[in-house]
Amino acid sequence: MAKRNKLEIIKDILKIIQNNHSIKPTPLLRRSNVSSSRFKEYYLELLEKEFIKETSGKNKQITLTKKGYRYLEKYSAIINFIDEFEL
Repeated sequence: MAKRNKLEIIKDILKIIQNNHSIKPTPLLRRSNVSSSRFKEYYLELLEKEFIKETSGKNKQITLTKKGYRYLEKYSAIINFIDEFEL
């Protein structure tokens, strides 16, 4: 099994959020299948780049932003292009 690159890991994290509509940080960490230290790096980067947002309050939830949805659309288009031309 090949290692996932950064773009694939980001896609996987965003897909988990998308499939759940919103999710708490701990279940997201578990489902993302990356170490907690690497997850924290990706998580902070996604927040900083506004791909995701957190709800404030006692039960923090993570949701996708419009930018996060756009990333998933563009990623899918690129993968389809690569597959179509067998690159």
